[in-house]
Amino acid sequence: MRVMEIPKWGTYLREQWRASFASHLSNEEQKLIGMDGFLWHLCSWERVKCFAKDEAIAAFNKQSKIKCTIFYQFIDEAYLLENARTLTVEELPYDLYDMYHSDIYIMDWNSKWTFIMTHESELGPYFIQKF
Repeated sequence: MRVMEIPKWGTYLREQWRASFASHLSNEEQKLIGMDGFLWHLCSWERVKCFAKDEAIAAFNKQSKIKCTIFYQFIDEAYLLENARTLTVEELPYDLYDMYHSDIYIMDWNSKWTFIMTHESELGPYFIQKF
């Protein structure tokens, strides 16, 4: 697996994520469900078909992960992963108790799928796949 830090890409990747997975909602609808604060509200408010909890983890683990990005909700730190076929949930740079690293998004380079772990232990993780 090859991991490259891509500094300052967080804002760009969050906007790509929003365009790829929430474009069926208007800006007003996104704001109404709190996506200005947390993108993952798309899932918790059931505004997209997704897997949750163990089903989400299983779906993520099945993905080939040839090329994907990792980014966070509140910081611009981001990573590009190549040949990450064996990447599992346990290996993700996620820290539930660190405000800046507690909402993590993994997105396929071609935006075919995304996996999200939230700071809310009772909500998520979530997995969205576009068909």
